[in-house]
Amino acid sequence: MSAGPLAGRPMDRRERFVRPLLIAFLVACAVDLGGVLTDSGIAHLVAKPLLMPLLAAYAAARRGPRLLIAALLCGWVGDVFLLADSDTAFLIGMGGFAAGHLCYLRLFGRARGALLPGILYAAVLAVFLVLLWGSLPAGLRIPLAGYSLLLTAMAYRSGVLGRYAAAGGALFLLSDALIATGIADWPQLPAPDFWVMLTYVAAQFLLTLGALAPGAKGAGGVIGAYRERSISI
Repeated sequence: MSAGPLAGRPMDRRERFVRPLLIAFLVACAVDLGGVLTDSGIAHLVAKPLLMPLLAAYAAARRGPRLLIAALLCGWVGDVFLLADSDTAFLIGMGGFAAGHLCYLRLFGRARGALLPGILYAAVLAVFLVLLWGSLPAGLRIPLAGYSLLLTAMAYRSGVLGRYAAAGGALFLLSDALIATGIADWPQLPAPDFWVMLTYVAAQFLLTLGALAPGAKGAGGVIGAYRERSISI
């Protein structure tokens, strides 16, 4: 008896959820961003914790790598704790995002990145920390510096997965830079929380697309068994 049809069924069942999960993620993004823009705390409180689980489920339905799913779920931990207004919750949330960046770095593997972006990212990090340092609360300076170094490394290394992931890494850096300037009481853009969330969800989505792209490389090989057959978003 041929095993072909039976072997194909699990992938077929999973494929059915790809588009609905993507739509659900985009709807949650719209609700969250609309809630932030209109200062609707309830919409933000409900929608924000749904974002990364939906995106992780979408990645799983696309048969994405486990490290990608882990990174997104670590982002969910960060999202949830950053909803609370306390220094302890902020540090725990930052730890969740840091764990996600470590997952991304592991996902990117050891492929060599371009030299020029590395120099630019290092310069941006150094200048930003010098300018920001005196304005940060003393208790947050060292944790934020360590986190910024890890985030910058992730943003730089994301380029090994292609331009979608590279753009996602850069936007992630921008999003957290906006948060840091708020902590330091720098002048802010109108509706600052909207721009933080917009750049954040765009960053995670682009990193996901980069990791799911056919031919994306990580750890010296092709990521994810789903590449045996391309699945459109």
